[in-house]
Amino acid sequence: MTHTLARRAQAISPSPTLSLDTKTKALIAQGHDVVNLTVGEPDFPTPLAASYAAIRAITEGFTRYTAPAGIVELRKAIAEKLAQENGLSYSPDEIIVSTGAKQSLYNIFMTLLDPGDEVLLPAPYWVSYPEQIRLAEGVPVVLETDEQSGFKVTPEQVLRAITPRTKAILINSPSNPTGVTYTPEEIDALAEALTSTSLYVVSDEIYEQLTYGVTHKSIATSSEELRKRTLVVNGFSKTFGMTGWRVGYVAGDRTLIQAMSSFQSHTTANPSSISQRAALGALGTFSPQTRETMRERLQFVTRALAELPGITCAQPNGAFYVFPNASSWITKTYTKMSGESIVIRDGDHLGELLLSEALISVVPGSGFGAPNNFRISYATSMPNLEKAMERLRDFAKRIAH
Repeated sequence: MTHTLARRAQAISPSPTLSLDTKTKALIAQGHDVVNLTVGEPDFPTPLAASYAAIRAITEGFTRYTAPAGIVELRKAIAEKLAQENGLSYSPDEIIVSTGAKQSLYNIFMTLLDPGDEVLLPAPYWVSYPEQIRLAEGVPVVLETDEQSGFKVTPEQVLRAITPRTKAILINSPSNPTGVTYTPEEIDALAEALTSTSLYVVSDEIYEQLTYGVTHKSIATSSEELRKRTLVVNGFSKTFGMTGWRVGYVAGDRTLIQAMSSFQSHTTANPSSISQRAALGALGTFSPQTRETMRERLQFVTRALAELPGITCAQPNGAFYVFPNASSWITKTYTKMSGESIVIRDGDHLGELLLSEALISVVPGSGFGAPNNFRISYATSMPNLEKAMERLRDFAKRIAH
């Protein structure tokens, strides 16, 4: 029997970050001493308050369906968090809790986009953004940035890209994969430009607590008019080390949130009741020491990268990623450990060589829209980072510069 997949299934590629992490963990399980720098999750544990809240949920029998949008206690707590920490005013019925921020984004695109609607997407971008937009039959319109621009779009660039089919723009600050955070002044400038349009703003703020030397500002605070067209996406994975619990949320216009709730009721229905209780326990427990630890790791990695011949890197100030540019290594000859000389074909080939020759696992930039870069996650221990940077230095010595 011949099986024919739907066109949408044939067009979608698996997440390169997750598939590389899976491959790396398989190599480690086989006994290979691989340093895994692919993982997009913090290495600190889930807060005890969250774990205990989950245990209580189980022992108390809180294991049934909840409302599709999530329990009201959690939505109230999220509303309070947004008011106190972000200066945003939302009622509980303007918030929907989903099975991770990834589902939150998918809900947005599926309820906002008609076939052919365009979404402005600054590059480099998180690997799932364009795929989710296409799944919703939308069209990602890439806005190119580079190291010279600090990997940030300008208001003029945004306005030039708008067409009659443009429905929304996606802003991710701090950014995955670049680690770049827009300053409050840059956010205000973008907001001023967008106020003159009718675009929706999808503001992915999942890394908001992990900023270094710059203050995170939500674009939804720039004006009440723009707040009504902004969908603020956040979650518990990155701030609280709860990636496996799968709890994310969207705050936005009540009509849009109700539409997302209806959509979600026919896909996953409610997020895990136990995870929702854990998220409720986690709120308010973020430790500034986590931010300081990440800052120290960032400083170490950027100093090490600066010593590598031919590598350049825009200075990150958020999340837990660096995104070095290896353009000068592409097409150069590399001498393998065996003595064989080969030409580094492209960024993907470089990633393969780093894994096979240096036992360092990174994510090639092709999935992020920047094929000559690669992403390093420094959400791992300092000994792992020291080992990885030493191996990277040794790898660089084998390239004919």
